[in-house]
Amino acid sequence: MFQKPSFFKPIHTTHISLMEAVLVAMSTKEDDLCSLTTDKLSYDLTTMTSDVEIVTSGNRRIPAHSGVLAAASPVLMNIIKKPVKRYRGCGSKRVIKILGVPCDAVSVFIEFLYSSSLTEDEMERYGIHLLALSHVYMVPELKQRCSKGVVQRLTTENVVDVLQLARLCDAPDVCLRSMRLIHSQFKNVEATEGWKFLQEHDPFLELDVLQFIDDAESRKKRRRRHRKEQDLYMQLSEAMECIEHICTQGCTLVGPSNVVGNNNNKSTMVAEKSKPCKAFSTCYGLQLLIRHFAVCKKRSNDKGCLRCKRMLQLFRLHSSVCDQPETCRVPLCRQFKKRGEQDKKMGADTKWKLLVTRVVTAKAMSSLCQSKKNKCEEEAEHLIKTKELARFVD
Repeated sequence: MFQKPSFFKPIHTTHISLMEAVLVAMSTKEDDLCSLTTDKLSYDLTTMTSDVEIVTSGNRRIPAHSGVLAAASPVLMNIIKKPVKRYRGCGSKRVIKILGVPCDAVSVFIEFLYSSSLTEDEMERYGIHLLALSHVYMVPELKQRCSKGVVQRLTTENVVDVLQLARLCDAPDVCLRSMRLIHSQFKNVEATEGWKFLQEHDPFLELDVLQFIDDAESRKKRRRRHRKEQDLYMQLSEAMECIEHICTQGCTLVGPSNVVGNNNNKSTMVAEKSKPCKAFSTCYGLQLLIRHFAVCKKRSNDKGCLRCKRMLQLFRLHSSVCDQPETCRVPLCRQFKKRGEQDKKMGADTKWKLLVTRVVTAKAMSSLCQSKKNKCEEEAEHLIKTKELARFVD
């Protein structure tokens, strides 16, 4: 496998075998052909006398320079500082073995140490192997680029292998994206050979994946429930505004119109026209409830009326959020306000307090969003007028 210096944090033996198994499973038959191909390194320093030879799995020997390798990788620097071991046929050159990955991937790795360049085709073919090499030999720039490249090329077929290697290579971003892909396409991933290998050889990682999926589903349910609650609070906030609108101004579409008398003091009344209500559906429903509440005869019975009880709750909620009870024209506002003061002395209901707080918060957020929306609309209108004026001047 990879040659590791003494100061480099060792990887556990089982992890090394697992990393090598993943790399071998993902590599093609390039190792069989690498001894027949020629080196493709294009950096100019190869014209100088090299003092290091990199030996790959296919027994390919890549010439390199100790100064360049030591400057690019602290792990290689530590290897180079060790005493030279003589090998037959190598002369006085130092030999560094990089095994366990395709020899072409090693060539690309060495070329990156010289030129810091990596093509898309090289990333497509050797990205997973370069990620392992960049981790073992501590090349952070290459590791960052490989992490992005590997994430962009994740599929249901290779995601389990990438996840295993990413955990060994300490690449949390790759792990997270792999987990998310497994969660979103678990049925397809479950049918792959990689998942079956994971179940047989790494049950702890399988447990982590299943726990991640369970947590993700729980978070999704909580977000959905929270969204429904926020929608409910926004609807109640809108209902409070509509109640004030109906009881103070009236609504020309569904409620009593503002009435103006003529100069002759006759009984003839003229409805004042105004713009349609913005929250028509909510306003219309509340208007019907108010009309029913005014004429309902079951309200005084023992069983009571469900619609009247709902209207009373809305009146009570309005009274809890109203800050001007003395001048408010909403029915029962002052009565509920006095009753609320008595409940405070006796200890008010905690759930009702929480409901009032959240409705007030929703009302404030709605006002803030509306003000931002109006500001954006004003800026857009100003920009349009400016452009029209500039066009007219030209």
